[in-house]
Amino acid sequence: MSQHQQRVEILSSHISPVMASEKEAALAATPSDSPTIFDKIISKEIPSTVVYEDDKVLAFRDITPQGPVHILLIPKVRDGLTGLSKAEERHIDILGRLLYTAKLVAKQEGLDEGFRIVINDGPQGCQSVYHIHVHLIGGRQMNWPPG
Repeated sequence: MSQHQQRVEILSSHISPVMASEKEAALAATPSDSPTIFDKIISKEIPSTVVYEDDKVLAFRDITPQGPVHILLIPKVRDGLTGLSKAEERHIDILGRLLYTAKLVAKQEGLDEGFRIVINDGPQGCQSVYHIHVHLIGGRQMNWPPG
């Protein structure tokens, strides 16, 4: 079994029953302040392919990429920021840090021709993990409108 297959298997065991789609996963997800799969990735309980890490942000490859490059960026401390709609003034610094870090990682990944940033929020926004996260997707031509 490849290292990627092992990671997918481990992660799948920590996610709700296998869903046929991200939409179903998002509709089944329950907003909560309980630890999430991302908390387990931050604490290294669950392996990931880390591409960037500092004291505030962790960036790692998505296990179900939607493009040649698909990286998730998460704050290491959630501080009640389960989704963008829960942001408060105290979150301004980490929100800016996530976007600036996305720019750094995009450069590191060679996405000089452009990339897309996505933040899903709530069930209709297709959010399946209630720990704010930024999707950095690139390496292919994006279409408009999205989803």
